[in-house]
Amino acid sequence: MVRSSYPSKSGGLFGDPEPEAKAAAFRANIDGGSRGNPGPASYGVVIRNPKGEIVARLKKYIGRMTNNVAEYYGLIAALDYAQSNQIRAFRIESDSELLVKQMRGQYKVKSAELKPLFERAKKMSQSFAFFRIEHVYREQNAEADALANEALDEVSGKSSQPQAREESPAKTTRPVRARYQNGAFHTDDKIDLPEGAEVELLFRLRKKS
Repeated sequence: MVRSSYPSKSGGLFGDPEPEAKAAAFRANIDGGSRGNPGPASYGVVIRNPKGEIVARLKKYIGRMTNNVAEYYGLIAALDYAQSNQIRAFRIESDSELLVKQMRGQYKVKSAELKPLFERAKKMSQSFAFFRIEHVYREQNAEADALANEALDEVSGKSSQPQAREESPAKTTRPVRARYQNGAFHTDDKIDLPEGAEVELLFRLRKKS
């Protein structure tokens, strides 16, 4: 696991982290969303180790809530994972400017429904030897956003993955000579067809020489 030789918590949260500490930190991209705001809500979390390898993908439907509440649920899920796995250096990336600025102390938390979530997340964040939370653009948070949408789609019975198309039977074109006699076609060629095969006939009349 990551050793605890990192800058102070306050320096890691507000100031620029030391390059060594930042390089040794695990990173989590978090996202939360609500369809309706409030409405069906979920979060998605992607966690990478210091090498950039994905070590966990978390997603969960959390009921009828607002976007901001869902964002905090995603943050708390990421922090809980880190604590459970004894991660000591942790960076969070979120596309929620509100959440990031509240966690950094730049915005006050006025919402009654967000305050207990903020206080819980803040307390959890102080347990790390190094902690940093940063705002990123939505495009940089696409994987976490996709997981949050997957969680909602699974509950609503939809699939966020493209469904496989049903393959059409293979079509084979083969010329066959046949004679029409007594109301039926007769061919001298041997044709092997599977039981129940559908055959499309194209007639070309040939004059007898």
